[in-house]
Parts: sequence; C-alpha cells; structure tokens
Amino acid sequence: MSDQTFDVVVLGGGSGGYATALRAAQLGMSVALIEKDKVGGTCLHRGCIPTKALLHAGEVADLARDSEQFGIQTSFEGVDMKGVNTYKDGVVAAMYKGLQGLIKSRGITYVEGSGRLVAPTTVDVGGTRYAGRNVVLATGSYSRTLPGLEIDGERVITSEHALTLDRVPASVVVLGGGIIGCEFASVWRSFGAEVTIIEALPRLLSTEDVESSRRLERAFRKRGITFRTGKPFASVSTSDSGITATTVDGESVAAEIMLVAVGRGPTTANLGYEEQGIRLDRGFVPTDERLRTNVPNVYAVGDIVPGVQLAHRGFQQGIFVAEEIAGRNPAVIDEAGIPRVTYSDPEVATVGLTEAQAREQYGDKVETVVYDLAGNGKSRILKAAGCVKLVALTDGPVVGVHLVGSRVSELVGEAQVIYNWEAFPEDVARLVHAHPTVDEALGEAHLALAGKPLHVHG
Repeated sequence: MSDQTFDVVVLGGGSGGYATALRAAQLGMSVALIEKDKVGGTCLHRGCIPTKALLHAGEVADLARDSEQFGIQTSFEGVDMKGVNTYKDGVVAAMYKGLQGLIKSRGITYVEGSGRLVAPTTVDVGGTRYAGRNVVLATGSYSRTLPGLEIDGERVITSEHALTLDRVPASVVVLGGGIIGCEFASVWRSFGAEVTIIEALPRLLSTEDVESSRRLERAFRKRGITFRTGKPFASVSTSDSGITATTVDGESVAAEIMLVAVGRGPTTANLGYEEQGIRLDRGFVPTDERLRTNVPNVYAVGDIVPGVQLAHRGFQQGIFVAEEIAGRNPAVIDEAGIPRVTYSDPEVATVGLTEAQAREQYGDKVETVVYDLAGNGKSRILKAAGCVKLVALTDGPVVGVHLVGSRVSELVGEAQVIYNWEAFPEDVARLVHAHPTVDEALGEAHLALAGKPLHVHG
C-alpha cells in the first residue's frame, strides 16, 4: 500500500505517546498514533492505575481489620480477590473507554498494530507505511529480570502477573526494594500475606532521601514486613509448593511466590531504531534537553529516554514535543522538578534534590528541617506517622521536599510548585494552610525553615 503522510507519527500509545498525539492534534497537526496493544500503555493497563486500585483495596482491608482503634466495630472476613479484581478492572475499563473517546474525537488516525521504523521518519505497520514530517518514539518499557533468573509466570512473577493473581499468596518474596517492590509488598501485607523484601542496596527506596527511607523502613517493620537490605540476590529454586530465594551470603527465604521487581527496561529492540541511525545507550534513546534524538525530526519521550520512568514525566514530555514541533518553543522540563511518589503505606513523595545531592552540589550552603507528623492534627486523627523534610539553600530557595505519611501524595502538587517556582521558605511560610489538614505540615516546616517555628520541638 502507498505511504500515508502526517505532520506527526507517534510510535507507542502510552502516557507519552498519546499526550503527544492529543496536543499535536489540538495544535492543528495531522497525527497518526500507532499502538500494538491498547492506548494508555503500561500505566493505564498494567501499572499505575491497577496497582493503585489494589493499594486502595488494601487500605480498606486494613481499616476493616483495625477499625476498633477508632471505636468502630466490624468483622474482617477476608479478601475476595475476584471482587478486588472486578473493582480494579472496572476502574481501568472506564478510563480506557474515556481515553479511546478522546483519541477519536480529536481526529487522530489510530493504528492498531506493531510498528517498525523502516526509514528515519517512516513507520511500517503490517505492510502499510506511515510517513511523518516528524516521528516521535514512545515505545515504553518492560519488567526487567536478572541474568539467569527465569520468569515462569507461576512461582516467579513480574508486576504484570501480580496484577492478575486470583488469590492472596500466603507468603511472598519481593526481589527489589524500589517503588514497585515496596508498593506490592505493602498491598500484599494489607491482604494478609507474609512478605520479605530482598534488596541489594543498603536501604529501601535507595534513590530517595535517607530520612524518607528510614521512616518507610520503620513503618514497614511495625507492619510486619520483613526486609533484608544489603543482600544481593544469588539464586531461586522452585517446587510445586513454592520458591526458595538465596542471597549471595547464603541466606535463604522460602515463600509461595517471588515477585521480581528490579526495575524496567526500555522497549527499543527489533524496532528498526539502530538500523535507521538512531543512537542507543544500553537500550535507551538519548536525547538533548529538547527531546531530539541524533536523527533530524525524530524525537523520543517517556520510559525509553534516560531518567526517571514515570507516567507523568512521559505525559509532560509528550506535550512538550508536540509544542516543540509546532514552533511554540516550550520551556525545557526540569527533571529534578518532576514529583515522585511511592504509594505504599505509608506513602513517600518527593520533588527536587535529596540532602546528599544538595550538599554535593552546593556544599555547606544547605539547610534542612524535619517536621514530624506527630505534631499534625489530621495525621493524629488518621493515626498516621511520617514527616516533612525540607532542603533549602542558606538565604535561598527550597531545593528539595520529602514527604512520608498517609495521603502525602496529595501534597506533592504544592511541593512541586514550591520547587519549580524557586520559592524561599518565607514565601511559603506566609501562605495560609487549612486546618486541620496534612497539608499544614508543609506550612509548619516552612515556618521552621524561615526562622519562626511554632509547632516544631527542639
């Protein structure tokens, strides 16, 4: 069939790809969006949305189990995974339907099939070629494993398998103490499983500020989640009854299943990228700050671009690229200004630099304050522990906000405004935070950093 030519051809319909397509169409460009599976990608179908639905179900289970502490008498009968999955799948289906409607209403040419780059700006899908004046690569990521570690989908599973389990496992080994590992450890513990995390690095959530890791580890211990940090994985053996995971120092842990949560790799193999001259680095697609690859008129967004692999990062990059192609000259995205959230219990949310990163960059011109949520009324009501930690430059702006506690994911919006607008502590200290809210803790922390602490001890 003859080529069809568009202003923009987007390969991949996840958060980055569909955002590119929607914004480009909004700006009056002709757009082809190519997706081999379902629009919405990993985030909607196998990542962010379904995992957070499971985590909310886990929160409900914990509330039902522990309701007496609030003076409410209930009986906890157990977890019906069929019902949980029906709830989870219903959330995904509703959002998927809405997204399909958006794509259709914008006049985007949606192509379902596996695309391959056959010229620098041409994608072939089943023999039909879609040529673009610009091409945007947005092919996402997949669950990684370790060399020699075979995923069988039964005893040794990835997060994709975990989302479709029809039962609550009695016991789980989670290999990896990053965001995905901590979230699944949290939900399975809420559902009643015995959970052990094995992490090679010295602490859980090793990319977060040390204070955040310490608070999360304390909370996990209290919840009965076992973790073994500084323990590189060596091997796993499987049987009809379960698995036995062994670390390099010979320590072993038996469980019903093992979740492999050692990160996500870029989906770039066998898609024609290298053949068309696109430079790859360990499978990732390096770009400049304007998300241009080394090939003219070819851009990349989302998880294939080196950096934090977050759906909202890809989404914002998609908008950026569409505006860049349209000649709008959008402001470059500050990677450090992208909020990061782990939706475990407790939640961990971050924007900006850790204290260690700030000191490495600015030396002694760094000040910090830690506000314990024990002094926050709403957190007391919720019986939730945690803290707000601020990292600021002496007589300068706030360069890092680190939050641990119940519902702190809802505070990270204000936190990213504080960071991205380069607010000084006194700028935030004079703003009025509603009482009683967890959000007040941000205000209190900034009051302390501005030299007028009211509810901070010490």
